[in-house]
Amino acid sequence: MVVFKILGVLALVIPQIPKRVKEWAYAGFAFDFIFASISHGAVDGMNVQTIFPMFVLGILAVSYIYYHKLN
Repeated sequence: MVVFKILGVLALVIPQIPKRVKEWAYAGFAFDFIFASISHGAVDGMNVQTIFPMFVLGILAVSYIYYHKLN
């Protein structure tokens, strides 16, 4: 799983990667952060570990919006 996260980061950072691959990378990270928040909430209840993935998802959403504005 870590290999795919590294590949996803590279897909988002490298400008020559096709748009379709970037869209899948954004979707994969969004699913990952949403499911991480759900699993932390189910195991530990509501605490910082549950909220932090949603905070990072917000940063990802801002990145996604500005990526589309630049293109």
